[in-house]
Amino acid sequence: MKRVVTALAALALAATACTAGNQAAPPPKIEPSATSHEPVTIQFWHGFSADNELKAFADTLAGFKQKFPWITVKTTKAVQDDQILQAVRGGNPPDVALSFTTDSVAEFCKANIFQDLNPYLAASKIDATTLFPKVIDQYTQYAGKRCVMPMLADAYGLYYNKKLMQGNPPPKTLSELTELTKKLTVRDASGNIKVAGFVPSSQMYENAPIHTSVMVGAKWTNPDGTSAVAGDPQWKKLMTWQKDLVDWFGYDKLEKFRKGFGDEWSADNPFEKGKVAMAVDGEWRTAMIAADVPDLDYGTAPMPVADDQADRYGAGFIAGTVIGIPRGAAHPEAAWELVKYLTTDTGSLVTLSNAIRNVPSTLPALQSPDLKIDDHFKTFLDIFANPNSVTLPAHINSVFNQQTLQEAQIKWESGRAPSLDGVLADVDKKINDKLKLTAGG
Repeated sequence: MKRVVTALAALALAATACTAGNQAAPPPKIEPSATSHEPVTIQFWHGFSADNELKAFADTLAGFKQKFPWITVKTTKAVQDDQILQAVRGGNPPDVALSFTTDSVAEFCKANIFQDLNPYLAASKIDATTLFPKVIDQYTQYAGKRCVMPMLADAYGLYYNKKLMQGNPPPKTLSELTELTKKLTVRDASGNIKVAGFVPSSQMYENAPIHTSVMVGAKWTNPDGTSAVAGDPQWKKLMTWQKDLVDWFGYDKLEKFRKGFGDEWSADNPFEKGKVAMAVDGEWRTAMIAADVPDLDYGTAPMPVADDQADRYGAGFIAGTVIGIPRGAAHPEAAWELVKYLTTDTGSLVTLSNAIRNVPSTLPALQSPDLKIDDHFKTFLDIFANPNSVTLPAHINSVFNQQTLQEAQIKWESGRAPSLDGVLADVDKKINDKLKLTAGG
């Protein structure tokens, strides 16, 4: 699954702006055992577009059709969050919509873009707190409202090219990662990078602070929603380590190397092309490697952690796909049957997981004997199950907070900021000012 942060900034702002006047949908009056079997066609929008993903969905929906023959599902692929928002605001929403990001959950719930599913869960006698792992339970609700359900999850870890690693095991600490990065990096006679042991830049694909913060256990917010960035020494530890390694490469040399990479989501990905020995990525990369370079000799491992936090090794960042019923859906009862099937049916989740290599999002699916597990994929199942793994709890300014910190980190790593303390203090100020503005609006 591809997590999109920058593209969602407009969505977050737009959703905030349109909160006033939005009315929550009335609680559904449904009795799942007695729902009408009159033929009905529902519209399902999702963001998947790759051939293997579309086939997996077709297979899964075929199973749904067998169980609910009176419900016909018409799908629209490659839909992004802004399209869902515009459709709801325009009064012409689909019956079911899927989002690749958890960053919008707070806004979706607050602005009633998606309906509260708690009444549906109660009517279906489903206890979400025992069905889903705790970390997933956190990112599918906001302020007591569960407006989306999880449908598969993502876990982030470290990929390493065994040939380029020259027999070295994957690093478990940041100092080991630094040592290996320097040892495995290859330059030409002019000092240009030919192969990097690891690319420490926060601008490198999945190296955004939302993913790398787990390496030091850094906190984003305080209990009251204000920024914890400047007050948490772990951010300073992470960004100091990262910049020291950027400086070893030379920022300009590293940027020249990074900007020569191919598209992250294609066979030109630099890890798949053997240009980097180690890279942070999600579990989905296992399926891409199998399709693009099946002979690549590689391994997967948890991300390294701070040297003084060895007991946290094995943890990772967790996010995932979410799905719900938009406000104004024409057929909410039939829509709920599809949402329930895609998010709680073990066979459905295992079929999708086996096909697109995302982590199943329910405890029964994780334990299913039909789940295909190899050594590469098992790493991510273990990360997902690790009690120290974290997510980013729903926050009304989630996208803004991430963008603000990443912009600050880019400024710091490029040498354009004289003081890290000053950079982090400015992050706090911007995040807290935005929070006041949002609360006041």
